[in-house]
Amino acid sequence: MPKIVDHDQYRRTLLSQCFDLFADHGYASLTTRQIAKALGVSTGTLYYYFPSKEDLFMQLIEELTEQDLLRATAKIEGLSTLRERILALGDFLEANEDYFIKQTLLMMDFYQQAGVGQSRVNEAVQRVSERSRDEIMAVLQLENPLVATHILCLIDGLIAERMVNPAMVSYRQQAELLADLLTAYLERPKGEAR
Repeated sequence: MPKIVDHDQYRRTLLSQCFDLFADHGYASLTTRQIAKALGVSTGTLYYYFPSKEDLFMQLIEELTEQDLLRATAKIEGLSTLRERILALGDFLEANEDYFIKQTLLMMDFYQQAGVGQSRVNEAVQRVSERSRDEIMAVLQLENPLVATHILCLIDGLIAERMVNPAMVSYRQQAELLADLLTAYLERPKGEAR
C-alpha cells in the first residue's frame, strides 16, 4: 500500500528546519542544493514544495510570523488593561530576543540581495506586515491602524537598537514608555488635535 503523505504538514516540517539554516548562513550564501542537503531531501523534493529559494524563504517568513503572533497573543490575551498588554508584549520580545535578532538580520540579508527600488517590494512580506499590524490592533484593542503601524516600527527599531547597544535600551522601559504615551494619546478629549 502506498504511503500517505500529508503534504502540508511535510512542507511545514521542512520550513521549521530552515530558519536556523538561513539564520546561520544567511539568505544570500545558501543555494537550493545546500538547503536540500541540510534537510536530507533531494532538490527535486525541495522544488516540489518550493518552486524557488525565494519562495521557500517567503513561506518561511509567513509561517514564522503566524507562529510568532500565536505565541505573543497567548501571552497577552486575558490581560485587562492596555498597560498590561503592552508590558506583556515587551516581556515577550525580551524573552525571545535572540530569535527576533536572528529574524531581523535574516530579513536585512534578504533585502540586501533584493536591492533598492520596486524589486524590494515583496507581496509576502507585505502580507506579513499587514497581518502583524492587524494582530497588534486586535490584541491591544486599538482602532487606528496608524497606531499599530507605529508600534511595529517601534518594535523593529527596538530590536535593531538592542543589537548595537543592548545596555542602553531596555524592553521593559520602552514598553512602559509606550504604555504611558499610548494611554495619554488614547485618553485625550476627542476634539483635541492629533
